[in-house]
Amino acid sequence: MTITLITGANKGIGFETARQLRDLGHVVYLGARDADRGEKAAAAIGARFVRLDVTDDASANDALATIGSAEGQLDVLVHNAGILADGPLDGPSALRAFDTNAVGIVRVTEAALPLLRKSSNPTVVTVSSSAGSFWAVNNPDRPEFHLPLALYSASKAAATMLTVQYAKSQPGIKFNAVEPGTTATDMTAAFGIGRPPAESAKVVVHLATLDPDGPTGTFRDENGELAW
Repeated sequence: MTITLITGANKGIGFETARQLRDLGHVVYLGARDADRGEKAAAAIGARFVRLDVTDDASANDALATIGSAEGQLDVLVHNAGILADGPLDGPSALRAFDTNAVGIVRVTEAALPLLRKSSNPTVVTVSSSAGSFWAVNNPDRPEFHLPLALYSASKAAATMLTVQYAKSQPGIKFNAVEPGTTATDMTAAFGIGRPPAESAKVVVHLATLDPDGPTGTFRDENGELAW
């Protein structure tokens, strides 16, 4: 059995990723801050709920301890939890954006590493964004060029860099970051753009189901590796 944890998975891309991996036979742990929403989402797709707030060290440690006690290992970790951070550009907003979108990756990864090392094919996927790509935000032909989301972009650049650095420091584990595509979720509702979450989740699922000799340390979308 493939044991999988997805953070921020009670809705949007995370939920659809959980559903699709569950359909592929994974034992999916659906991580969410809100117990009521998380339990309902997990029940809807036959997943297992684990309370997980990526901004809280104890919560991350407790969630992975729960999985470790039940399963003994973790095969796939999907960092999906994130916020748009489209409010005021100030210190508190910046700290919140980076705490969720970047530091949360460190918290959960560090808690998960002992379990990932017990897997025969450990895989970590970071749902990042080309909004954090220097190449994309400086390219007038890309939609990111016109996206006024400084904190989101900066924190997603950090998320991608963390993923690449983990790939270098943990050669036995595949770490890849993904741009899932512009998606219609709660985060993008104000912009009125994006395709259904199920379509974008397919991109995440592809990276979550790589063979043991699959790529690591990359940033990619559905068409392949991206500059960033």
